[in-house]
Amino acid sequence: MADKKVIFIAFAIDDERQRDFLKGQSLSPRAPYEFIDMSVKQPYDKEWKDRVRTRIKRSHGVIALVSKNSLNSSGQKWEIECAMEEGKPIRGIYAYTDDRTNVAGVATYTWTDKNISDFIDSL
Repeated sequence: MADKKVIFIAFAIDDERQRDFLKGQSLSPRAPYEFIDMSVKQPYDKEWKDRVRTRIKRSHGVIALVSKNSLNSSGQKWEIECAMEEGKPIRGIYAYTDDRTNVAGVATYTWTDKNISDFIDSL
């Protein structure tokens, strides 16, 4: 059996509940992946950035939960920039059905099992 794929989740702290819902999808024993993230309230010191970069380097790809909160989240913005610098595939997923905010450089899709699993399967 293949090793689980590791997916880093970049999200705005205001979207923590959506992150929890996404992580809940990996609890199925058949799910061939696991989600990781670095959620903290004050995400900007060098030590935090070093830990995030290490986790992103170890991941197969990044899912960015995109919402209007993303535009003001310097932590999420930095996580996305870091993933781009590390050459990691990034998939934006709209965090809410009624919010179609765009983040520059991130192709964003509606939140469906197919959109998420197709991305993970492509890694």
